[in-house]
Formats: sequence, structure tokens, C-alpha cells
Amino acid sequence: MKLLSRLFCFLLLCFQIFPAGINAQNAAKTVADKTEIRHSFFIAGPKFTGIIGENGEEIWKAEKSGARDGYVLPNGNILICWGDEVKEYNSDKKVIFNFKKSAAENELGTAVRLKNGNTLITESGKLPRLLEVDQLGQIQITVPLQPETDNIHMQTRMARKLPGGNYLVPHLLAFSVKEYTPSGKIVNAIKTNIAELGGREVENWPFTAIRLQNGNTLVTLTHGNKVVEFNPQGNIVWKISNDDFEEKPFKDPCGAQRLPNGHTVIASYGASEGIRLFEVDNNKKIVWTYNGYGAHEFQILTTNGKKIKGSPLK
Repeated sequence: MKLLSRLFCFLLLCFQIFPAGINAQNAAKTVADKTEIRHSFFIAGPKFTGIIGENGEEIWKAEKSGARDGYVLPNGNILICWGDEVKEYNSDKKVIFNFKKSAAENELGTAVRLKNGNTLITESGKLPRLLEVDQLGQIQITVPLQPETDNIHMQTRMARKLPGGNYLVPHLLAFSVKEYTPSGKIVNAIKTNIAELGGREVENWPFTAIRLQNGNTLVTLTHGNKVVEFNPQGNIVWKISNDDFEEKPFKDPCGAQRLPNGHTVIASYGASEGIRLFEVDNNKKIVWTYNGYGAHEFQILTTNGKKIKGSPLK
């Protein structure tokens, strides 16, 4: 009897211990799975323009690649800018908005749907300008730009409208992110050829400029292979570059997006292989990468199945 009693106690102890160990392993795996970052995102890129799912699958594809800018709108429509035209597609992939450049040599470079329903578009050319276009394709507002160069392709890139009504416009060869009033007056300029960033010869061309909620401005510097956050006075408060990584992921960074959690996602447009998009945390640690299609601009749509809240800071 004593032997049977001891055997029963031993079996009972095993039953209590081993399932707990197995559950602990499963719990650890669950935690690991929860911390793995998965994004779905829109890409405006040289070989693919469309939406990539969280598992890397193609969810939606435009009829042509080579797009420069674009947004997935709150209603699910997709707004895309190519060099020659801007289109908006509804859920049936029907074009419900179309705007074409005004001259053969001109280039379009921005497409943003504004709160007033207009679409903000940049048009580089002999008379570089910002345009607000209504849903019928009619120009409602024209803002003259001062890019400081006749090189049409290098005049400007990703312009954005600020909450107060002014416009934030990066000018590559002017090494400057300029803030314009609706009348075209420049009220502020952030210089990117400063000594702290290596000077003019480093080619810190500003490409995408994002006004953050704290009033700072996040700027991608293409040939300079940097992303820099400036305060309103134009001083550097945060900088990240290939100097921070063994992987050297910066290769002509064009697009960027600041996520609600404070992380920054960056597009390495010049990468012929390897990392095309990557996400860094505040400590400059890479926490997510994408090695598929090249990206000129992009928009992170979801993270681990949850939609990104608010207007995208991109």
C-alpha cells in the first residue's frame, strides 16, 4: 500500500509540473508572436505600385508602376501620383478622379487629398507651382514655388499642407525645406546643407518633409543617406544614418513615415536588393524590414491586424 501511495503521489506531481512547463513554453511563444511586427502597406515604386499584405502577398495592384506618391484614403479609395498624371480609384478599380500635367516637359510629384476635398499636387516646370484641384479636376488654388533651379526633375518632391493652411515643400537642389503661405510667400526655411550634416558636398537633398505633432519637422535626405528631425528653429534634435548600423540600410532614402508609437519607417529607394523598407525605434534599433519591391513612397496601413489610427504622418 505504501508503494502504491508513493507511486500515486509521484504521478500526481508529474501531472502538475509537466503541463505547467508546456504551458509556460506556449506562453513564451505567444509573447514572442505578439512582439513580431507585421505591416500591410501601400507602395508607390518603380516596379510595383499597390498594396502588400501583412504576409507579403499582393492585395491590390495598379495598372502601371513607377508611381511617385499616393495614399489609401479613409474611404478605401486609392490616390496615386505618377509623373504625368494623378488618379483616384474606387473599390471597383474605377477611376473617379484624373488630373494630367499641363506641359509635356513638366513633372507631377505629389498627390494628397485635403480635408476640404481638394487634391494637393506639385507641378515642376518652367513655372513650378503647388496646385489644389477639386474633384472635377479644376484648379482652385495655385501657389508659385521657388526651387532655385531650372532642373525640372530636381525642383521639388513631397509637398504637404499644414493644419494652419501653409504648405511644406522640400526643394532638393536648394537644400531647403520651405514653408509657403497660400500667396507664395516663404515664411520659414530649414536648411539641409549645414556643417553638422556634412555640408553641401554630401548632397543632403531634402525629399520628404513631415511636420510632426510636436512642431518638429522630419526630413529624408536622399543622397546624404540620412533622416533628420529638426526643431522649429532648424536645429537637429534627432538624426539617423548608415553610421548607426552595420547593415548600412540607407540607400537613397525617399519616403518616410512616423508611426503613432514613435517609430520611423524609411524607404531605401536606391536599394537594388536587400532591405527596401525598414522601421527603427527611438533607440535607432531596426525592428522590422521588407525586402520585396522597391519603394519611392509608401504608407503603412496596418500593424499586426490593427489599422493605423489618424492621418498618416508621411
